[in-house]
Amino acid sequence: MRAGAAAPWLAVLEELSSVAGDDLGHARERVQRHAIDIGTGFRIIGEDSERPWPVSPMPLLIEAAEWAHIERGVVQRADLFETILADLYGPSRLVERGHFPATLVTGSPFFLRPLVGLAPPGGHHLHFVAIDLGRSPSGEWRVLADHLRAPTGAGYALENRLAVSRTLGGLQARLNVRRHAPFFAAFREGLAAACRRSDPRIGLLTPGRYNPSYPEQAHLARYLGLLLVEGDDLAALEDRLYVRTIAGLKRVDALWRRLDPRLLDPLAFDSHSRIGVPGLIDVWAQGNVVLANAPGAGVLESPAFGAFLPQLSTRLTGADLILPNIATWWCGQPREAAHVAGEFGSMLLSPAFGARTLGLPGDAPVAGADLTPEQRAAFLDDLTRRPQDYVGQEIVRLSTMPVIIEDRLEPRPFTLRVFAARDAQGHWQVLPGGFARIGEHPDPRAAVLGEGTWSADVCVHGAEPVSPVSLLPAPDSLHVRRNPGTLPSRVADNFFWLGRYLERGEALLAAIRVMLGHSIDADTGAAPDEATIAKLVAEIVDSGAAPAPASFRRADLIAFARTAMEARDGWQSVAAINTHAQRIAGGSRDRLSVDMVRLLDAPFPTHRGMLDRAGSLQRRYAAIAGLSAEHMGRTAAWRFHDLGRRIERARAITRAARIFGMSGASAGDLSTLLDLADSQISYRQRYLTGIARVPVVDLTVLDPGNPRALAFQVERVREHLAALPVLDDDGMAEPQQIEATELLALVAPAQAALLDPETLSEVEHRLFRLSEAIARRYFLQGAEPLRASGLTLA
Repeated sequence: MRAGAAAPWLAVLEELSSVAGDDLGHARERVQRHAIDIGTGFRIIGEDSERPWPVSPMPLLIEAAEWAHIERGVVQRADLFETILADLYGPSRLVERGHFPATLVTGSPFFLRPLVGLAPPGGHHLHFVAIDLGRSPSGEWRVLADHLRAPTGAGYALENRLAVSRTLGGLQARLNVRRHAPFFAAFREGLAAACRRSDPRIGLLTPGRYNPSYPEQAHLARYLGLLLVEGDDLAALEDRLYVRTIAGLKRVDALWRRLDPRLLDPLAFDSHSRIGVPGLIDVWAQGNVVLANAPGAGVLESPAFGAFLPQLSTRLTGADLILPNIATWWCGQPREAAHVAGEFGSMLLSPAFGARTLGLPGDAPVAGADLTPEQRAAFLDDLTRRPQDYVGQEIVRLSTMPVIIEDRLEPRPFTLRVFAARDAQGHWQVLPGGFARIGEHPDPRAAVLGEGTWSADVCVHGAEPVSPVSLLPAPDSLHVRRNPGTLPSRVADNFFWLGRYLERGEALLAAIRVMLGHSIDADTGAAPDEATIAKLVAEIVDSGAAPAPASFRRADLIAFARTAMEARDGWQSVAAINTHAQRIAGGSRDRLSVDMVRLLDAPFPTHRGMLDRAGSLQRRYAAIAGLSAEHMGRTAAWRFHDLGRRIERARAITRAARIFGMSGASAGDLSTLLDLADSQISYRQRYLTGIARVPVVDLTVLDPGNPRALAFQVERVREHLAALPVLDDDGMAEPQQIEATELLALVAPAQAALLDPETLSEVEHRLFRLSEAIARRYFLQGAEPLRASGLTLA
């Protein structure tokens, strides 16, 4: 170690000591809590729930001079890739002159032939790249892999920095750690500069919530101020790209795509794609939308290309690679194939183009020495038949970094992912640090490390002070903005149904609790009798939550309640409704608070008693309702969420009043209606002489001051629809506004003494029509989402 090289690590240990004292495990737990608070997570393919992002409190330290060497190597490599791509999709002189074989290109599933001859808007194929590096025990950095299609991880690098800086708050100033914000600002400005409009609308195109890195994508979109969109949100029309919003079509000028390029446009590539945008490539070919990165860039990701990059660098740039590749032999050449066949036991074996082969177990690289005798025979057999499908690479041994294991420091091997992006002048900027992936075991082989178990922040430090740059506005900035931005129709739909499902689950839970005898008036003799219980059971059965019980005995009712709360095999139980809400919220991570997502994702209660479980769930529903009421900004997204709640609550109370509040209702029926409307206390404060039908109906249905009453819901719905955007400027009401006004006209003048089942049935019918009118106007409607009358180039 060089003289003075230990001082930065001592600073880290001092910061850790100030946080953890004698227990290093406490520091690990603390940084993990910060990561959870930030909302960092990831998903394993095939799993429904997200896992917390594993971050170590110990950062990797890289001195500024060493980092400058890495920066030069990354920029050189990115420029080399751009040159090669321009030739591959242009004149193809490199193949013509024999610098590499044509099969290296045509054999790749990521070479997109339809794009040959098309110049990318802005003149660049690449806007954002990632490169995986390994450092040998001697200190030499080597390139392990390149990521050009849809590089992931920059958001995790940002989140690691946030979590570690909240844990080791003094480290930034002590070590003059270079900041991340300038890099992300430069990338955003670079995308904007490549667009044809001065104030472009830029989106982040995501495959959706089931993508493993969706939480990272949502975080990046929020941090950069990009519109998070899916393929269904977008429409190509007359060589322009638009996002479908509640205010009509809005022009989109650039997309940072995280979608497999082969799925981007079913008209140009894979016709089976259901998550792409038909016609997107036509818009791109006309220069009217920038795609970062351009489709087809992934052809250079294949390990086979690594065998040719050193000589290409020499021929095209006149210089050797600053960051050398690991030694690679592509078996599409006889001499190299023979070498790999004879030495594969000491090599890392990989599919040449990233696609699964018949000769290797799985589609990931594997050490030849780890193959079983049967697997070795299968590999050599397929190598003879299809040698072009394989590469052999040297096995890299990695240096280590300190990691906290339980309550002690231990060395673990690591790899480093570095990111580069174009700025507004078209120059490459390198993110100072990236993120490190740490191996679970001490084995230093990169092949064993794989994806790693932990991640770490990477701090580039030096003697020069670092300016406190941030993407946040300056404290003395005079620019004020109250417009929350564009709301895609899909997001509005999600928020509407999130509200409906939450309210539906709460209403079902209330019915279950009343059925089990949880009436606060039970000691006065107004608890539900058997006839009332029968109505409650019928209502729960009609909702699809559970099959009818065998009898009304206590044991049968408890079993019935358990099914209505927990069943998942086709029943619309409370648990199933919660799952619907979780899935919807999972697709709106960029617009929901971490606390809201955490409450929605919380595991289902497992208390022993059914009433205890129901009570725990009811408190969770109340907390979620409180967050939405007091912490969500009054944006259009909130209005749709509240619209969903109001319509669902109006439907539930209307149905409850028709069943439990009409002429002939018993005291148990009326008490149940008050319970279902959460209005027992309000009734007792207002009426001291006991329970009576007309006052109960007036309070739960017609009182505009009761936030649980039908009249209150209808008035809120009318207010929301009056505040939401309309497509025409003629001042005339739209269909959904007319439906709301007519519904209010039916409810507002009604009298409790004269309210009958027919009127309440009409209200239910109008609520259904209102919901349909809202969906037709604001949400995506299959094949008719373009809404030409709302077309705008805004």
